Amino acid sequence: MTDIKKLDPAAAHTALTADPLAVLIDVRDPVEFSFVGHPIGALNIPFKFAPSMATNPDFLSSVRVSVPDEKTSIFLLCRSGQRSMAAAEILQQSGYLNLTNIEEGFEGGIDEAKHRSTVNGWRFRGLPWVQS
Repeated sequence: MTDIKKLDPAAAHTALTADPLAVLIDVRDPVEFSFVGHPIGALNIPFKFAPSMATNPDFLSSVRVSVPDEKTSIFLLCRSGQRSMAAAEILQQSGYLNLTNIEEGFEGGIDEAKHRSTVNGWRFRGLPWVQS
């Protein structure tokens, strides 16, 4: 079994740009994806649903429909890098071979005032994103 790669958002963006066949999956809840924002071109396949954070029973089957080739480079992103790593582990156990967790996630860690997007993360680093 290959290791799950870990990249910061800037390195992940560079790798995604270099590989036109790579897929970026944002595993956050659809409300987070839409209202908080998401990287341009990301697929939203939730791993857990807010507010209960119940695991999405259709996560793996949804990934298989969107990314049927287990050799495709898949980059996974969530709010801070935790859920996306758990999702990557599920995909790895299911046979996916080229997985990268985007550490720091979209919003990044919490600062002293308990705010996100102020210390790190995709949005903090000024990478391309949109809101719905």
